[in-house]
Amino acid sequence: MEDTIAAVATAYGEGGIGIIRISGENSLDILKEVFVPASNIEEPVNRRMTYGKIVDKDNDQLIDDVLAVYMKGPKTYTAEDVVEINCHGSMVSLRKTLALVLRKGARLAEPGEFTKRAFLNGRLDLTQAEAVIDVIKARTDKSFDVAISQLEGTLSGEVSTIRKRLLDLLVDITVNIDYPDEDIEEITYDKLEKNISLIGEMIENLLSTASTGRMIREGIRVAIVGKPNVGKSSLMNGLLRETRAIVTEIPGTTRDTIEEAISIRNIPVYLVDTAGIRQTDDVVEKLGIEKSKEAFNNADFIIFILDGSVPLSEEDLQIAEYLNGRKSMVLVNKSDLTQAFKVEEVKKIIPDAEVIETSLIMGEGIDKIEDYIENMVYGGEVAQRDSLMVNNVRHIELLNKGRDSLNDALAMAKMKEALDFIEIDVKNAYEFLGEIIGETVSDDIIDEVFARFCLGK
Repeated sequence: MEDTIAAVATAYGEGGIGIIRISGENSLDILKEVFVPASNIEEPVNRRMTYGKIVDKDNDQLIDDVLAVYMKGPKTYTAEDVVEINCHGSMVSLRKTLALVLRKGARLAEPGEFTKRAFLNGRLDLTQAEAVIDVIKARTDKSFDVAISQLEGTLSGEVSTIRKRLLDLLVDITVNIDYPDEDIEEITYDKLEKNISLIGEMIENLLSTASTGRMIREGIRVAIVGKPNVGKSSLMNGLLRETRAIVTEIPGTTRDTIEEAISIRNIPVYLVDTAGIRQTDDVVEKLGIEKSKEAFNNADFIIFILDGSVPLSEEDLQIAEYLNGRKSMVLVNKSDLTQAFKVEEVKKIIPDAEVIETSLIMGEGIDKIEDYIENMVYGGEVAQRDSLMVNNVRHIELLNKGRDSLNDALAMAKMKEALDFIEIDVKNAYEFLGEIIGETVSDDIIDEVFARFCLGK
């Protein structure tokens, strides 16, 4: 924390602008060493962008024309003195400017170190810091909205409110344990049960958003499976709204899995169009079928396509067996042709799956598929609570631990166990929730969180 750090803060590659960020108490001194303003000013003015040149004064070598700004802490991203040098977006310019800055006393920042300093200096709590990387990696409007909401402190505020309730409960328990003979309000087991239950419900409300939040953040993998020539590639192209997979009447055209990332109703979806699963002697097709089975096993959701114009085959029934216990949908395709079997037959074979009749070649049924995926992710809810969702695995795990500790405390309160034992579990819940926002977290966890960040952020 005593070092002055520097890094390239923009993505590597050619661009209009590339930014070198410097943070620490020597930021201004380093800027003076490398920057020559075009106007006759003694030193850069706080929060004023200044035009000038980056010059290696040791050999009087011009590196680049730049705009530089000095921002005095603590009202900066890291809450320290910060300098940003806006160079031309050239890899050479950025590399040479950064090398000069490092030579003049800065240290190369570690991944996420600027945001880590913002956290350690109290400008962000840990959930807000983690939301920074979610904002950067957001693939849809909804995932971006959730990340921005967390960056603004929505989740932190909810967790802090629950911790305040837990702290008040801990105070009541501790006072009754330590000062039983004093003139204070005695805490009853009925009151304990009521308070613990209310706090537990608050945690459950947060956890109820976890499944949806994770899918919005990470996306869902959807495998499209079925025999050859049933319409898998047509579905892929229909969902993509473009021709990505080759569609022919020749069975076995798709020899390998084709993956595409798309957004369906603001939900990140990874589509995997698989090779048709059937018995074959073709060595290349066999390899494709093995990859299809692997994609099937790794998928969060499976779309199984049947050709409604031909009778169900042994291969169809074999694939159907794999769907038992999996989240899946069955498309009875080619509804524009004479149907060889009824939808009711499919529902008997795969009772847990949603069954939809489609004509993918005519573009019919795509909206129904998208509706189903949206309902599956949002759990059928018409509206979400603003953008307050738990979407981080670390947060979910700690909320689960906090809930389990409260359940233990509630069980002991119902059995009227000693307050000392109940206090331990309530305190554990308080500590677990403190880890979420970073108030009781270890250095190892902090290092692990920020190691996931990109360099320069």
